[in-house]
Amino acid sequence: MEEQKLSPGKFAINYGIILGVIMILISVVMYVTGMTLEGKQWPIYLFYLIFPITVIYAISQFKKRNANLLTLGESIKLGVIVGVISALLFCAYYLIFMYVIDPGFNAQVLDVTRDKLMENSSVTEEMLEQQMKMVEMFSSPFIFTAFWTAMSAFFGLLYGLIGGLVMKKENTHA
Repeated sequence: MEEQKLSPGKFAINYGIILGVIMILISVVMYVTGMTLEGKQWPIYLFYLIFPITVIYAISQFKKRNANLLTLGESIKLGVIVGVISALLFCAYYLIFMYVIDPGFNAQVLDVTRDKLMENSSVTEEMLEQQMKMVEMFSSPFIFTAFWTAMSAFFGLLYGLIGGLVMKKENTHA
């Protein structure tokens, strides 16, 4: 009897959901504790550590459940899908947050950012306006969503490639 081959796409969805939920939890903790408005970044650094660990772990588990076989393509596909699913889940939360939970939060963040930039005495009014235009552009929920999804896909591809290069083992008898 022939074993049914695992699909990297279906396998990666669960890990993408887990990663997306982790990012949502980090975001909620930062919001509730006021860290976002204070400009605290360390919780986000946790996510940057958890992201590659989750992708590499998903690849290792896929290989383990796939008769210890893994192609580079499967590994890359796993990484990209984990990244994109996590980004889409987080972005759905982000849009709900921005439009339903706290519609005025973005304006608060912009005010705090402007105040912090103005504290720097070397920043001219022109520079301040330029920087605020960039901040406003990237704080637009739809631009943020597109950017976050693209970056998650890119880093999923990168970590999938690294994981695949390290763990690949193809079936030489097929």
